[in-house]
Amino acid sequence: MIEDLKNNVIVNKVGGRFKLSALIQKRMVELTQGARPLIENTEGKTMMEIVVEEIKLDKIEIDTSKPEPEKPPAL
Repeated sequence: MIEDLKNNVIVNKVGGRFKLSALIQKRMVELTQGARPLIENTEGKTMMEIVVEEIKLDKIEIDTSKPEPEKPPAL
């Protein structure tokens, strides 16, 4: 298990366990689809370790902005 996930520092950094889980999942999908890691040394690391390291180094964060409501189509 990744030791950093046992510590509440990373959980508090993103605003809770649910947000941390959502951020990890979203970033892992991006990496799976071909996005490049935002950290230098990825040799021998799992995708999960890469994502956790990116969060620790403030390379990624959860988007807390509210989406703009859709406007109804003009008639």
